[in-house]
Amino acid sequence: MNCERCGDLIPDGESFDHRGKILCEDCYIGALQPPKSCDVAAVHSAKTHRQLSRESGADGLTELQSTMYNRIKESGKLTRPELMTLFNLKEWELDKQIAILRHCELIKARKIGEQIYIVPFELE
Repeated sequence: MNCERCGDLIPDGESFDHRGKILCEDCYIGALQPPKSCDVAAVHSAKTHRQLSRESGADGLTELQSTMYNRIKESGKLTRPELMTLFNLKEWELDKQIAILRHCELIKARKIGEQIYIVPFELE
């Protein structure tokens, strides 16, 4: 059987029922504890890890996270719908990637006019 959220194959006996949907373990955990981009402890942990690992910018990121971060830097600002379209992501997948990049203090949200954009963290 396949996960109804991500579509991955779920081995027998390793599925979880959440609100009528059959999920894999990762999606089940994500459904119970969705990523929070504003999490002080996660920011501290990510910053400390990156400092100890001597990582900066896109160092240590997955290919998707690195590409997304670089695209936001190049563009200066992108909306969530634009990011979802550019990277062919579902909303829950985008939330996860944004939370990670936010915890690393690489991106942030900024309201410009009536629109909320994802911008590089260092942008004033």
